[in-house]
Amino acid sequence: MVSPYQQTVLSNGLRVLSCEMPHTRSVSIDIFAGIGSRYEEDKEAGVSHFLEHMLFKGTTRRPSGADISGAIEQIGGMMNAGTDRETTSFWCKVASPHFGRALDVLMDIIRNPLMSQEDVDKERGVIQEELNMTNDYPSYRVDLLTDEMLWPDQPMGRDVGGTRETVDGITRQMILDWFQRHYVASNMVVSVAGNVSHGEVVETVATLAGDMPSGSLPVYRIAAHDNGQHPRVRLESRKTEQAHLSLCLPGLATRHPDRYALDLMNGVLGDGMSSRLFVEMRETRGLAYEVHSSLTHFRDTGSIVVYCGVEPKKAKEAVETVLGELQRIKDGVPDEELSKAKEFAKGRLLLRMEDTRAVAGWAGAQEILYGEVLSVDEVVERVEAISTEDVLRAARDYLVSEQLRLAVVGPYRSDRQFQALLR
Repeated sequence: MVSPYQQTVLSNGLRVLSCEMPHTRSVSIDIFAGIGSRYEEDKEAGVSHFLEHMLFKGTTRRPSGADISGAIEQIGGMMNAGTDRETTSFWCKVASPHFGRALDVLMDIIRNPLMSQEDVDKERGVIQEELNMTNDYPSYRVDLLTDEMLWPDQPMGRDVGGTRETVDGITRQMILDWFQRHYVASNMVVSVAGNVSHGEVVETVATLAGDMPSGSLPVYRIAAHDNGQHPRVRLESRKTEQAHLSLCLPGLATRHPDRYALDLMNGVLGDGMSSRLFVEMRETRGLAYEVHSSLTHFRDTGSIVVYCGVEPKKAKEAVETVLGELQRIKDGVPDEELSKAKEFAKGRLLLRMEDTRAVAGWAGAQEILYGEVLSVDEVVERVEAISTEDVLRAARDYLVSEQLRLAVVGPYRSDRQFQALLR
């Protein structure tokens, strides 16, 4: 099977990927750094995210944030960035004639940031407000409690942005050190998709980043799931109109052999409006407006999560219903239901890949994390190979009742009723 992606590695170790899409009128660039919050020590929590913000504050050639955003917006383009646990990425999407300018802007912010003390002090307040804003959302708080329960007392279980206390303690020198250590050629990937040739991509990247220092790869702490020494229920008492409930279990790493079987099981269970959870919880019982199950996959770990928002007095019935569906799927999935889940998964993936930004992100993320890129066709092939027996085995192997944890944000004084549900 021929991959639609072409790759060139520059002499300094910088990996350059491209996927030519001549039928499109756009080009998307996604630059990945193999660094994120899971690499941070406790006192550094939030430094990856802080640095991401600082790279948009000005460069030696474009001294202000407005100069950076204006360079892209005046040609109708879009630009943004994101920090996660394992990577930080910077992306830009423009009309194809402006590829050169877009890459120049992205490389400029990554290679020539000013990071003045004044800007660090200003942005610290902005980040604190970002943390305040997200913490105001109960659905975000229940997600964070879920992560803390799955990965207690370690970077994987922390907020990617850190805490107010750690952000207060991050200095300009810490940010500079983080930047110099991790924004190096061997730890970065440039991924481009759209109406541009691989030759033009490589030539432009080499001109802008061929002299970037090679550096070395960072090391992260292996994730460890809760070994049973922590409470199985976490309650954050808030005066909310809804109770926010999150049942969670340890999941699988991205390249685990059972990954696609578990993905399809999740599709049947709670991904979409025709899933078992949605039909039972919303259509049949009228318990929740929003209910879904989801999986996350990282290099060495993952999670299985069922979330719902319900009237506080209906929380007990909601949890019991979810537990019932988790048990029922261990009885098996009929061929027809599995076939629908496969078509749903394939359709979502194929539709997403019509967008140049999605294509660039797909390749860049795989390359920075795993050093290889599975094509969409290869993933479709793996999905098709999953049998009802594979899904049944995944459900029985990974939906282990004793490993269930429950996070709750809502107007409750005690977690006693929720403790009883998991016994």
